[in-house]
Amino acid sequence: MRRNDLEKPRIVVVGGGFAGLNFIKHLSSNEFEVTLVDKNNFNYFTPLLYQVATGFLEPSSISYPLRKLVNTKGFNFRQGELSSIDNDNNRIKFTDGDELEYDHLVIAAGTKTNFFGNANIQEHAFELKEISDALSMRNALIRILERASRESNPNLRSKLLTIVIAGGGPTGVEVAGMLAEMNDQIVGEDYPELEDERLEIHIVDGGPHLLAPMSDKSHRAAFNVLTRLGVHVHLNELVKRFEEDTVYLSSGNTIESATLIWSAGVVANSFDGIAPQVVGKGKRLLTDAFNKVSGYSNVYAIGDISIQFTDPVYPDGHPQLAQPAIQQGKTLARNLNALAKGKKQKPFKYFDRGDMAIIGKGYAVADLFKHKVHMGGLLGLMAWLLIHVISLVNYNNKVKTLYNWAIAYLTSDPSLRMIFQPNGKQHNFKPQPEPLIPQLDKKSQVA
Repeated sequence: MRRNDLEKPRIVVVGGGFAGLNFIKHLSSNEFEVTLVDKNNFNYFTPLLYQVATGFLEPSSISYPLRKLVNTKGFNFRQGELSSIDNDNNRIKFTDGDELEYDHLVIAAGTKTNFFGNANIQEHAFELKEISDALSMRNALIRILERASRESNPNLRSKLLTIVIAGGGPTGVEVAGMLAEMNDQIVGEDYPELEDERLEIHIVDGGPHLLAPMSDKSHRAAFNVLTRLGVHVHLNELVKRFEEDTVYLSSGNTIESATLIWSAGVVANSFDGIAPQVVGKGKRLLTDAFNKVSGYSNVYAIGDISIQFTDPVYPDGHPQLAQPAIQQGKTLARNLNALAKGKKQKPFKYFDRGDMAIIGKGYAVADLFKHKVHMGGLLGLMAWLLIHVISLVNYNNKVKTLYNWAIAYLTSDPSLRMIFQPNGKQHNFKPQPEPLIPQLDKKSQVA
């Protein structure tokens, strides 16, 4: 409820990702009092996290302070982690006990990694959803090479140099490609102690193709390019367990490895206070054509956390990608602007600009306009570079990223191969019979 007719309606936006920021960017500050809530005080460009993890970009190239982004619109920012929603009293509660009132709530909290209930994998595998995950992975990968360079036991050295990636979607393929480029261009140069030894990279996917949502041409390109780069591709197999430096596959095969990178799926973030009957597949919130959560009069969900069945072109819901999130944020903002002026709202319809993925340093695939146009090789790479630079939120990010890419791509020698870690904490590898990374605290790796 409005406090009185003279005060602007209060909108609280939970999540400063693609959906939340685009919502704020297109919302009228003359009509609403807006507060953005996020557990981080910065926005980051998730499609490029893997380049931070592999040392091709620094974190500041893909991140920017939320206060600088929000304050330019005259809105407010509150750093905090959402705990629960009390819609009866129109307030949200934070994990630190604080509360914040709203007239309209917009949930744009995105997703987290889906480990499918496998606690063992969740504890020991690396994931790529946060900046901290990327820094943790970068530190660990460099430590692995440092440890392998001085390891005299050939079996332990082999396990250290073997990396398994679970999931053959864009993230898995892009990580595999970047690691393969490091393998070819950097490992032998920086680590002469390894002589002719290199990383052994495996990518595992339960389907018959890599980059499953993309076209057959992209499926073939991903397989052929990664194979040419020396990556071992395992299709129609799932990673079931990861114990004592052994990755167990659904076929019964095993891979001796000290490192598992998990990119096999996501699930929406969830909070107390949301009625269970409005939670759909993947814990996404069921919304109508205007992104209003079913059964609620003043709660909206946009981006990956929302699922709509009202768009006739996407009867099973929209893909959990950047473009649907961006477009939903814009549409909801314009609808609320229109509502405030007594004008008609427009239902959301997704315009598919396409899917793309980079495979190694010099090759990318792009399927544009509902897969009607396919680009590969250098042309695909140019399209990939253009889209990703345009999508960065700030001019400084664009310049930094282009500069780092130019250095990395022209010299094949990115310079971000340093281990930065607070409090002097170390990654302790232990010899057999205990696993090399027995109780890996991934967060302790963060720079």
